Amino acid sequence: MAGDLILAVNAGSSTVKFGAFRLPSLERVAAGHVDALGSDACAFRAEAAGETRSQELPGADHERAMDALVTWIGEAFSGDTIVACSHRIVHGGPDHVWPLLADGAVVRELEAFIPLAPLHQPHNLAGMVALARALPGTPQVACFDTAFHRDHPKVAEVYALPREMTEAGVRRYGFHGLSYEYIARRLRNLDPELASGRVIVAHLGAGASLCAMRDGRSVDSTMGFTALDGLPMATRTGQLDPGVVLHLWREGRPLAEVEHMLYRDSGLKGLSGLSGDMRELRAAGTPEAAFAIEYFCYRVAREIGALAVSLGGLDGLVFTAGVGENAPAIRTDICSRLGLLGAVVDEAANAAGAERFDAASSRIRLLRLPTDEEKMLAIHAARCIGASIGAS
Repeated sequence: MAGDLILAVNAGSSTVKFGAFRLPSLERVAAGHVDALGSDACAFRAEAAGETRSQELPGADHERAMDALVTWIGEAFSGDTIVACSHRIVHGGPDHVWPLLADGAVVRELEAFIPLAPLHQPHNLAGMVALARALPGTPQVACFDTAFHRDHPKVAEVYALPREMTEAGVRRYGFHGLSYEYIARRLRNLDPELASGRVIVAHLGAGASLCAMRDGRSVDSTMGFTALDGLPMATRTGQLDPGVVLHLWREGRPLAEVEHMLYRDSGLKGLSGLSGDMRELRAAGTPEAAFAIEYFCYRVAREIGALAVSLGGLDGLVFTAGVGENAPAIRTDICSRLGLLGAVVDEAANAAGAERFDAASSRIRLLRLPTDEEKMLAIHAARCIGASIGAS
């Protein structure tokens, strides 16, 4: 039946992920991705109503990818209308707390934050601009990964820098907010008692961070001014003594070289000398790969302990995102280091990928919940354009 659709888009440097959601239920009716942007292997993949569409797009940029997406939507949903497009924008800066309709002036404002999120921001914006060209007149909604963390208490927000630096916007922003917001909503439906308590959510993927929530609101996070901070990630260093950067500068290393190393050659890839992909590291069997995994689990557990202090205790721990959802051995390793907090894993439930996998003797609840940032994008877009939606 014909109706109105919201298109949710997460555009990255090499991949565009998307989903289509029908109003007012916000049922997902399509999903897909464009992989290997800019290369000869670039390809479009989409699925709707059980049918899959594949198309090779050699050398495609964001504009060609969005053209292919709009063409396919028009063919697959010929009687429907796209009433809004919603975009994940990693950095909203100090002023953007809520999703907003994005025009050229907003795009130019958000371009100022590219240096704070160089792996994401330029590509998020490129996707939004390209889709606006492909669908002229259709509202484009910008949703910010930093927004969920804007209620942090000041003590969790500032750096010990001169006050004028804080006033100029140098502060801890936090990221992965759309994922955390979705998990908070999911918890309210799944376990209201836990949702109202003290929960740490571990978003563990190629990018990784932790969020401490009280009553479903973020009170602290491991990421800070940029998405480099906090946990070690696939190719990003995570927490680092700034003296290391000063040392490299004194050695005469060019800024571009240092930036590339910190964002693209560090983390699991740097430690292992092999890959930032946890699946490849677990299959490799080398001492270096094993150490990279051990280091990752150690640092995650260490930061969970720190955030438990921020919360004044811990009632539950939720694992989400690619590694968090799909690597039971990693969940076990991390939880085995949290005996002080009372974490005890039910190994059979964990291995089976159960939603809840804490043992009867565990003092905290342990959960594995898939995230859905695209659904969160669709919810925000519907609200932004004033559309009525059902329970979601």
